[in-house]
Amino acid sequence: MKKFILIFKNKYILALTIFLVYNLFLDEVDVFTIFNQNKKISALRSTESEMKLKLQETKYILSQIKDPSYLEKLARENKLFKKDNEDIFVITYK
Repeated sequence: MKKFILIFKNKYILALTIFLVYNLFLDEVDVFTIFNQNKKISALRSTESEMKLKLQETKYILSQIKDPSYLEKLARENKLFKKDNEDIFVITYK
């Protein structure tokens, strides 16, 4: 215990210790904030890659919609459109 007290009587070691404790835990940009921000950045990057894939898919669909047969197929499959004399049955699994 006396060694511990003797080490902190040195003003340089005391100043360095206070500086490190302040910067690591008490400052506005502390270790925990940096860790959380890095986690958010990685989550946003994964979301960005997912959105890029969805954008490519949407661009492909928009380029294909110019064809009337594809437009009818898209409307029937995704939007459940039907002709006047047809019945649609939707089967779902629980």
